[in-house]
Amino acid sequence: MGTRPPLAPGWQEEGGPLAPAALVEQEEDEVVSEEGSEESAGGSDGTCRAEDGARSSTVPTFDVPYFRYIDEEETEGEGEVEGEGEGDGEEGWSSSRSLSSIEEDSSGDSVVSDRYVVVSGTPEKILEHLLSDLRLDHDHQGSIQQTKESEPFLDDFLLTYLVVMSTSDLCQALLGHYCSKRPHRVKEDGKEALERKRKVLHLVTKWTTLYRDFLREDEHVKLFMKTLYRFVLDDLYEYPTLEKEQKELQKLLRLHRRHTVDEYSPNRKSKALSHQLSLKELQTRGTQIENREVLCHVYVSLDSYLSVRSPASVVAQGLLQQVAERLDVPQQELVLLAVTYTGEKLVLQPQARLYSDSLSAVGRLHVCRRDLSEVMNLFTDNAELPHRWARVLSMNTWDIAVSLTNFDWSIFNSIHEQELVYFTFSRHASGGHTAALELLLQRCNEVQLWVMTEVLLCSTLSKRVQLIKKFIKIAAHCKVQRNLHSFFAIVMGLNTAAVSRLSQTWEKVPGKFKKLFSELEMLTDPSLNHKAYRDALKKMKTPKIPFLPLLLKDITFIHEGNKTFLDNLVNFEKLHMIADTARLIRHCQEDHTGYGMPQKSGPEVRAYVDYLHVIDNQQTLFELSHRLEPRL
Repeated sequence: MGTRPPLAPGWQEEGGPLAPAALVEQEEDEVVSEEGSEESAGGSDGTCRAEDGARSSTVPTFDVPYFRYIDEEETEGEGEVEGEGEGDGEEGWSSSRSLSSIEEDSSGDSVVSDRYVVVSGTPEKILEHLLSDLRLDHDHQGSIQQTKESEPFLDDFLLTYLVVMSTSDLCQALLGHYCSKRPHRVKEDGKEALERKRKVLHLVTKWTTLYRDFLREDEHVKLFMKTLYRFVLDDLYEYPTLEKEQKELQKLLRLHRRHTVDEYSPNRKSKALSHQLSLKELQTRGTQIENREVLCHVYVSLDSYLSVRSPASVVAQGLLQQVAERLDVPQQELVLLAVTYTGEKLVLQPQARLYSDSLSAVGRLHVCRRDLSEVMNLFTDNAELPHRWARVLSMNTWDIAVSLTNFDWSIFNSIHEQELVYFTFSRHASGGHTAALELLLQRCNEVQLWVMTEVLLCSTLSKRVQLIKKFIKIAAHCKVQRNLHSFFAIVMGLNTAAVSRLSQTWEKVPGKFKKLFSELEMLTDPSLNHKAYRDALKKMKTPKIPFLPLLLKDITFIHEGNKTFLDNLVNFEKLHMIADTARLIRHCQEDHTGYGMPQKSGPEVRAYVDYLHVIDNQQTLFELSHRLEPRL
């Protein structure tokens, strides 16, 4: 994150230990940044280093130069900065907006270009500051819009709050802000109370819209939404202008309008409210689970499996039928087995479910003949094997790339930004929230293994050369189609040791294909933190599919390289970096043209790409490699 820069002129640090505080980060003026940095580089370098060593235990270091500590417990009127918001009546930390100028991020790396004052404090204080800092505009039609300046701060908080607080804690805090007056206020008139309630409801709307299905089955959120709705109904008598927010909240709950008095409202004697919670409807619709998909690994030999994309509710008979069609073997000759972790083999009944609600399989799935013999043996001299697994030679490379892109896009477009946060911070308790992300990561690994499998199962030298040429062209087409996920997988598959060691095969590859492959390899060069890839991705128009493993690596490095709490206060700059990285998903999914990424591909090619046969045993792959070209 860099060394701690000097304080702004006219600012002083207080001695002694810091009390629980809100840290406000002021952005550097561009002119000061350009001129002052050169002048102070030489003389003050040693002094700054000495100060860094003395203060590293208490002062966090961020990318921008000026810091200010303000006591979060100070009373009204205390701790205000000279020249800052005179007559505002707010504590210094909550009126810190005046310390910052919103400017466009010149780096270009941030998906959200506007920067804001970075606040460091306890999670509850950050939420309080966020609500107080939230500005809502009222247009001529009476609609409430959030000002552009407060959008990045709110977006960062909603994307990353799970890093520092639970959903239950957030629900309790929001209810507290909606119902209670702020503890540090002496008086709060009706207008201020109405504005406070509107801010909470606006935040809840943004939160539920952003998280969508992630909150559907959360019991804390269900109770919170019902409770908040009752409070809003109670407030309609005193604040009739909340009716628009009440209707928005009603839409979120998917309530039916009832021409009856609300039985939950203690104010029903004063005004007969015509809305009632339909608990039965809420439970019915709230428990609808989306039709999630899985990549079933159905082993057709000891070391190879067929990848089958199926709904999580698939049963044994349906999966067996798909595998039989792909293998071109009568279904009556096959049975589906589940090998448990203890090694026990179970013959699955036709209507047996293969995946639980948590998407865990009943065991390792095997397809074998009725006499329990293997469907195929990779090391048996079988005349059908080379013909069966070299079908890619007869297919058009552009069509294959299109089918790969369509497959990847259908998964990538369903990934939520929050999946990156869930995957990094709560992987073992994600409750299926990362299903789409894990599916695409699994697909990347399968495409890499598929490239290796196709090349190493081809026993004829001339056909192997043709296969390598095909895969180089497919990788180039994936790049043109802005599918860097499959692009990386194919290039990495050709670069694996088992394939790259086939010197006789690579010698026969024409020079123009070798040159093309070298140019493609440059894009996967990891030097300078994958600069070549990042520059190419930035130049590509949206929609596009990034290389997901690298995105997860970025978030992991941010998490491992920066403390979440500094002096028991949330390091919000870390949360901003995590949110900025996660927002890349949103950016890549944007489609300003309306045409999307999917293109038409032939049914034969699509069926082939949807059912990839791969060998997942590295030792078997090396044995096949040495069979083709023995070590001299």
